[in-house]
Amino acid sequence: MPQDSVIEPGVNRPSVTPLDIVRVLVLLAALATLALWGFATWPLPWNIVVGIGTPVVVLIVWALVLSSRPVLRLHPFLRAFVELLIYVGVTLAWWSMGSAWIGIAFAVVAIAAGVIAGRRSLG
Repeated sequence: MPQDSVIEPGVNRPSVTPLDIVRVLVLLAALATLALWGFATWPLPWNIVVGIGTPVVVLIVWALVLSSRPVLRLHPFLRAFVELLIYVGVTLAWWSMGSAWIGIAFAVVAIAAGVIAGRRSLG
């Protein structure tokens, strides 16, 4: 039996936009890329540390600064700079693995989504 969504007074549910979905997919692609880069390009004892540690650090930075409810409230331009650093790191990871075109494609999609989201938050 399907349940109808009932609107409850006092409960605010955020609306999910296609931009939010793209930003989540960009974050997941960044985390997967950094894990792949860590496991594939480093020698054995370090590949486990870098393959697990790098995505965890990026996820913590994302949660602290760039999430929808960040712990640290930064100026929007500083937030954009942190987001850009993550995207540059992922793009360089693709380049170091010999897939420059994938890195460029990731950078274009990620920066476009970040710019659109940033413009929406300012406006």
